[in-house]
Amino acid sequence: MQFIVFLAFTLLVGIIAYWSTRKVNESTQDGFFLGGRSLTAVVIAGSLLLTNLSTEQLVGLNGSSFKEGILVMAWEVLAALAMIVTALFLLPRYLKGGLTTVPQFLQRRYDTMTKTFTSVLFLSGYMIILLPTVLYSGALALIGMFDLTTILGLSFGETLVLTIVSIGVVGSIYAIFGGLKAVAVSDTVNAIGLLIGGLMIPVFGLLLVGDGNLFHGIESLYTSHPEKFKSIGNNQSSIPFGTLFTGMMLVQLFYWGTNQAIIQRALAAKNLKEGQKGLLLAAVVKILGPLIVVLPGIIAFYLFGDQLSVDNQDQSYGLLVNRVLPPVLLGFFAAVLFGAILSSFNSALNSSITLFGLDVYKQYFNKQADEKKVVRHGKGFGVLLAIFSMVIAPTIANAPEGLFSYLQEVNGCYSIPILTIIVMGYLTKYIPAIAAKFSIIAGVVLYSFSQFFLKGWVESNGGDYPHYLHIMAIIFLFNCGVMFLIGALKPRTTPYKQAYTKQVDITPWKHAKIGGIGILLVVLSIYILLA
Repeated sequence: MQFIVFLAFTLLVGIIAYWSTRKVNESTQDGFFLGGRSLTAVVIAGSLLLTNLSTEQLVGLNGSSFKEGILVMAWEVLAALAMIVTALFLLPRYLKGGLTTVPQFLQRRYDTMTKTFTSVLFLSGYMIILLPTVLYSGALALIGMFDLTTILGLSFGETLVLTIVSIGVVGSIYAIFGGLKAVAVSDTVNAIGLLIGGLMIPVFGLLLVGDGNLFHGIESLYTSHPEKFKSIGNNQSSIPFGTLFTGMMLVQLFYWGTNQAIIQRALAAKNLKEGQKGLLLAAVVKILGPLIVVLPGIIAFYLFGDQLSVDNQDQSYGLLVNRVLPPVLLGFFAAVLFGAILSSFNSALNSSITLFGLDVYKQYFNKQADEKKVVRHGKGFGVLLAIFSMVIAPTIANAPEGLFSYLQEVNGCYSIPILTIIVMGYLTKYIPAIAAKFSIIAGVVLYSFSQFFLKGWVESNGGDYPHYLHIMAIIFLFNCGVMFLIGALKPRTTPYKQAYTKQVDITPWKHAKIGGIGILLVVLSIYILLA
C-alpha cells in the first residue's frame, strides 16, 4: 500500500509540473533558465524552501541533533537573517541589473575572467560536493525508511548504487527537460507535502514517547535529556557560540544571497515586490524549521540512543520515520521526501546548466550562438554532469563529524571567495578586477591549505585548531583588506555604476523593512528563551 501511495503522489506532482509549464517557451534563455521571469511570491518561497530542505537537512541536521541537541538549530534559524539581507540589499541590485546568473554581475563589475573563475568555482562545488552529497544522503534516507536492502535482496552497496541512479535519472529529467519553472512548480507542491509530512514525524514521535499524550512526550524528552535543549554551544560542539557571529553569518549570506542554485528562484521573480515577499515568507517558515530538522533527531536519541552509536548519527532519521509512521503515511512521506531529494538535485543541476550555457559555452565556445543553441548545449552538459555525480556519489563515506557538518566545511573552499568579491563589488566603486581575481585564488588556496593540511598537522601534534567557521571569517576579512589595499594603490579609472535594464519592475514592497525587523525580533527572542 505504501508503494502505491508513493507512486501516486510522485506521478501527481509530475503531471502538475507539466501542466503548469506547457505554455512556457523553454527554448529561450529567460524561458528555460528563469521560467519567463514570471514567478510569484508563494512559488518563490516554496521553491526556496524545498531546494534547501532536502536530505542534507532531514538526514544530516537531524543526525547532528541526535548527537548534539538543539544547538544545531542555528543553521535553520539564522538563515532568516540572511534572507532579510538578501531581500533588502542584494535582490534589488540583482533585478535592477536584469541578471540571469550571479557571475554576470561580476563580469560587469570586474571583468570576464573574474566571471569565468566564479562560474568554474560554482560548477566545481556542485559537481564534486553538492550533487553527489544530495544523491548519497537521499539514497541513505530511502534505504533506511523502506529497508530497501531486505526488499530488494541486495547488499547495502548494491542498493545504494541502484537508489542513487534512480534519484539521479528522475531528477535529471525535471532539470534538463523541464527548465526552471517545472522545477519551481514541483518544488512548491512538494513543499506543502513536506511541511505536512515533516511535522508529522515529531508529532507522532512525541505521541510515542508520551504514550499517546503530546505534552507528556515533550516533558519526558526534556526530563530525560535536558542537555539536548541547550541552544548555546561550547568549544567542543560543532557550533561554538562565538561562531554565530563570525563564519556562520557568512555561510548563511553566501547560501541565501549569492548561491546560484538558491538565488535563481528570486532572480526569476516577476518584479521586486514578489521577490521580496517570497524571500521574507520563506524566512518566516524557516524559523519553524527546527521542528522538522532538529526535534526529530532528539526524539530519535530518546528512542534509539542505546541502540545506535552517535558515529552512525545520520541513520537516525530514517529509523525514526520507519518507527513512528503508519504504512499509508509512510508512503506519502516517502513521496514528498523523494520530491525534496529531487529538488536539491535538480535545482543545482538546473543552475549548473545555466552557468555552463551562459558563462562558459557562449563565452568561450560559440560567442555567436543563439538562445536555442545555448540552451541545447547547456542541457548536454547537464546530462554529463548528472552522470558524473551518480558515479562518484556512492564513494562518499559517512563523515565522522556528520554529513551536514562535513558539507558545510568543504563548501568553504568556494563559498567565501565568491561571497567576498560580490559583497565588495556592491559596496565599493573603485576596486579593480585584479583585486577580485587575487581574492578568489587566495581564498581557495588559503582555506584548502588550512582545512586539509594545516589543521591535520596541528591536531596530530596535540594542538587545538580554530573552528572552520572562524577560519572562514578570518579569510573573508583578510581578503577584504587586501582588496581595499589594492583598490587604494591601483583603483579603477572610472567608478562602477550599475545600469537599470528594466527587465522587471524594481519598486520595493512597502512592508519589506517592517517585515524584516519583525523577523529579526523573533529570531532574537528564540535565542533568548532557549539560552
